[in-house]
Amino acid sequence: MSLSKPHPRNKIHNREIHAQGFQRDDGLWDIESRLVDSKTYSFDNAERGTINSGEAIHDISIRLTLNDEMTVQSVETVIDQGPFTMCGDITPSFDALVGLSIKPGWRKGILQRLGGTKGCTHLVDMLLGPIAVTAWQTVNPARQKRNSPSSGSSKPPLLNSCHAFSSSSPVVKREWPEFYDSEK
Repeated sequence: MSLSKPHPRNKIHNREIHAQGFQRDDGLWDIESRLVDSKTYSFDNAERGTINSGEAIHDISIRLTLNDEMTVQSVETVIDQGPFTMCGDITPSFDALVGLSIKPGWRKGILQRLGGTKGCTHLVDMLLGPIAVTAWQTVNPARQKRNSPSSGSSKPPLLNSCHAFSSSSPVVKREWPEFYDSEK
């Protein structure tokens, strides 16, 4: 099902966010994301001159290298385009993520290290959303497959994490009947 047909309109802004997860041959994981913002019209910028229609206002990339526990081993950030020449000066601050794990407390850890003037809003947003989700969807299935007991008796990590994985849902009844609870 798609969104309904919109009222007649003109596109003004475009934001593209792309995220990917990779298994490295050394056993680590690379999680990468890129954000590109553009406008459908040209405008003047005090530091860059005219930014033309379709030209990137922001072109920002990040790569986290994680271990199996989803602990950050290294970080690389690049701001190829920003509205101000100083935007790229903040990228070394993101090395503060080394040692932080994508688990409960991830958001708090990022905001303590890189919130406000200590970081870049767009890179922080990428870490909190697309990077975290992509890391989970990349690393966790391989880790579960490798570490799961053959009996299948351990509680699935996704149980009760959303509507579809509610312990009373038909999905749980089908996939993990031993954890199905019709009373919820």
